[in-house]
Amino acid sequence: MSPTTLYSLCGAALVGIGLYGLLTDPRVLRKIIAFNLVGSGVFLLFGVVARRGADAGLSGDPVPQALVITGIVVAFSATALAVALLLRLHETGGGATLEAAAEGESTERPAS
Repeated sequence: MSPTTLYSLCGAALVGIGLYGLLTDPRVLRKIIAFNLVGSGVFLLFGVVARRGADAGLSGDPVPQALVITGIVVAFSATALAVALLLRLHETGGGATLEAAAEGESTERPAS
């Protein structure tokens, strides 16, 4: 098995695991982590695409490299924003899940 195939399989596995976590877990922090996992898998797949072009005898394509570097910066800032919003949600609401409240429960926090 070539390293390119191994990396592409790892990238596809990261995307699959991240999508599973994104769709099944109601906790917001785990959704943020799963979303980052999907992004990491996509970045790895972009790297594989750039490497395959270089393996075929073509010059290395700088566009996928630039996309990955830009994507890492954007993913980091989006993660920081999401965690800050999650902390704010936890401070104001007292919880950090996306589960719907039961019919008789109040979603408001008691005044202190």
